[in-house]
Amino acid sequence: MRGHPLHLHNRSQIEKRIASQEARKLKAREEKHHTIWFGLGMFGLIGWSVTIPAVAGALLGMWIDSRWPSRYSWSLMLLIGGIALGCANAWKWIHKEGNVDR
Repeated sequence: MRGHPLHLHNRSQIEKRIASQEARKLKAREEKHHTIWFGLGMFGLIGWSVTIPAVAGALLGMWIDSRWPSRYSWSLMLLIGGIALGCANAWKWIHKEGNVDR
């Protein structure tokens, strides 16, 4: 089987695969800045990025409800809008930090 073109083709693919795995492992070793403090900081940043728009939306909604009462609750609508905005912001930040598209 040695010297057969199919055998050489498979060997080339295996070598490429091994080289790719080695490069990925070396890259993972170089990224040592991801410590537990980095993870805790990320949780805090994500939490605040969701909390601040939600609270701001709820406060604005409460102010609108107190000024112009209606049958629709602006507090609830703006709270949900704030949460959605905060989640979108957190997702965008995580996507950017994690380089998910690689």
